[in-house]
Amino acid sequence: MTARVKPFGRRTPHTVTLIGKPGCHLCDDARAVIARVCDELGVEWHEQSVLNDAELRDRYAEEIPVTLVDGRRHDYFTVDERRLRKALR
Repeated sequence: MTARVKPFGRRTPHTVTLIGKPGCHLCDDARAVIARVCDELGVEWHEQSVLNDAELRDRYAEEIPVTLVDGRRHDYFTVDERRLRKALR
């Protein structure tokens, strides 16, 4: 599960990464928030699955979904929309 989403409109220098796995309802919820915020702010985002990467699985499997902003852990289990917006402005 690696998807790249290119938003429309202006772009910011940030990148958001969602680390999760297929069939995870929390990942589905996180994806919806990330997509909405990133699309509105013009931020590129992508997903990576812990099922496809042993390093990600070892590091994050017990915390998914994990949201990274510019490569640094921002949230896990849930995505706080207001906090994500603030980090991306």
